[in-house]
Amino acid sequence: MNDSGPTRLVLLRFLERVQLRDLERTRRWIASEERLAAQQHRGIEARPAPPDWILEQGLNGHSPPVYVHVGDCWNKGKNSKGIDQEQARRALSEGVTACSHCRPDTALRMLD
Repeated sequence: MNDSGPTRLVLLRFLERVQLRDLERTRRWIASEERLAAQQHRGIEARPAPPDWILEQGLNGHSPPVYVHVGDCWNKGKNSKGIDQEQARRALSEGVTACSHCRPDTALRMLD
């Protein structure tokens, strides 16, 4: 029998080249993901700390404040600004509502 096809060794060398190419591509993907993860980590570390207290404004710039929040409250509105403790106390004493989720009045020990 005169088989003129590629030998087993030739086929194995071909397979090796294919696998090495796939391995290099996988390593490039891993390196890319590692760079992305490092960038995200640096971004998280560079993020400024949340303010201690937040004053949530009404829907427009002319509306009075509607809530006082603890600085890391998940329920703060988009139209919010950081304030200091004295401003938070003043806002609560002037009738701005304390957020019912983060309870800044409890944190400030201003319960009625």
